Amino acid sequence: MPDRFDHGAAPGPDGSALRRCVGDPAEFERVHWGVRPLLRRAGRHDDLLDLTAVDELLSERGLRTPFLRIADAGTVVPARTFTGGAGLGAEVTDQIRDDRVLEQLADGATLIFQGLHRIWPPLQSFCLDLARELGCAVQANAYLTPAGNQGFATHYDTHDVFVLQVAGVKHWQVHEPVHPDPLERQPWGGRADEVAAQAIGAPYLDHVLDEGDVLYLPRGWLHAASAVDRTSLHITLGLRRPTRYSIVEALLGLAAEDPQLRAGLPLGLDLTDPAALAPHLAATVQALQDAVVKADADDVARRLRPGQWTAHRPGPIRPVAQAAFADTLTLDSRVQPRPGLHLALGQGQVELADRTVGYPPECDQAVRALLAGPAVRVGELPGLDEQSQLVLVRRLLREAVVTPA
Repeated sequence: MPDRFDHGAAPGPDGSALRRCVGDPAEFERVHWGVRPLLRRAGRHDDLLDLTAVDELLSERGLRTPFLRIADAGTVVPARTFTGGAGLGAEVTDQIRDDRVLEQLADGATLIFQGLHRIWPPLQSFCLDLARELGCAVQANAYLTPAGNQGFATHYDTHDVFVLQVAGVKHWQVHEPVHPDPLERQPWGGRADEVAAQAIGAPYLDHVLDEGDVLYLPRGWLHAASAVDRTSLHITLGLRRPTRYSIVEALLGLAAEDPQLRAGLPLGLDLTDPAALAPHLAATVQALQDAVVKADADDVARRLRPGQWTAHRPGPIRPVAQAAFADTLTLDSRVQPRPGLHLALGQGQVELADRTVGYPPECDQAVRALLAGPAVRVGELPGLDEQSQLVLVRRLLREAVVTPA
C-alpha cells in the first residue's frame, strides 16, 4: 500500500482553523459534527474578508461570473444585468460592472461571492488549513445583504456549513431537516412543499448573528437569513464531507469490471413488469454481492482518489519565482511540500490526482524525507550524492510537488 501525504496550509495565529470555528474540536465532533447545529461567539473575522475587500473585488480585481451572483427576493438575477465587456485589449464579455452592482445594491439585492477560496488569499490559506483538519474539501462563499433584505427563502444545503458573521447582523431561523443527510443529487427543490411546511413551525434556532458569531449547520438543516438594521456580510464555508455513498459509487465502479454485471438482458424483457424482472434482479443482486465482497481497500481507495483529491485544489504556487528558484537551486536551498497537495508515494513514483511522477528507486529515501515536511535543506537529503540531490529537487519543483520554503 503506498504512503499518503496530505499537507495543509500553515496554521493560523491560534494554531487551528477548526478551533477558531468550533472552540473545542473534540466536543464539536462528539456533539455536533453531522448531527446538530452549533452557535458560538468566536471573535472578529475581518482578517479573512471585510467590506473594503468586497469593494476591491468588485471594482479592481476584474471579477467575472460565476465568481459573483446576485439574488433579489429569492430569485437569481440574470448575469447580463450586472456584467459587460472589459474594454480595449480584453476580449471578455462577462466582467462585473461596479456601477451595475451599485444599482442592484440600491434595490436591496444580495451579492453572492463564490469560490473565494480560489481568489482571495486570506481565505485560500484558511480553507486549506480547515480542510486538512476536517479531512474534507472546503469552499468559501460570502453574502452581502443590504439592511432589511433577504437573499433566499428557507432551504437546505447538501453539504455542512460554517457561517462566520463578518459585519452587520443577520437574523437566522433554523428548522430541523425534512430529509436528513441529503446527497448532492438530492437538493431541496425536490422537496419544496415539505420544506415550506416545516418552515411554518417553531424553529429549532431563532437568533440574530452579531459580528464575530459562528453558526455550524449540518447538511439538510433548513435555514433562512435576513439582514436587520444595517448591511450584513457573512462568510459561508461549505464542507464537502465524503459519505458512505461515495464508497458505494466506487464499489459500483469496480463492479463494472465484472462480465456478469455487464451482460445484456433477454430479448423483449419488460423491466417494468415485476414478475418478468424478478429472476434477473435476483441474479444481478447475487452477482453484485459476489463482486463487492472481493473488493480490496487499495482498489477502492484508488477509485476514490480522483474525486477526493481534486475537490479542493492545492495551495497556489508562484510559477515565475518557482522556475527561477529551480534554476538557481543550491545545496543550501530549503524546500517544503506544496500546501494542500494530495499524493500517494509508491516505489519509484509519486502518484498525483492527474499524473504520476517517476524517479529512480534509489531516490525513495530522499523523496520520503522531502515529503515528510515541513521543510528540508537540499544538501541534507539522505541516500544521494550532491548532484543527485539537486537533480531530484529541481524535478519536484518543476512538477509543483514541492515549493521554496
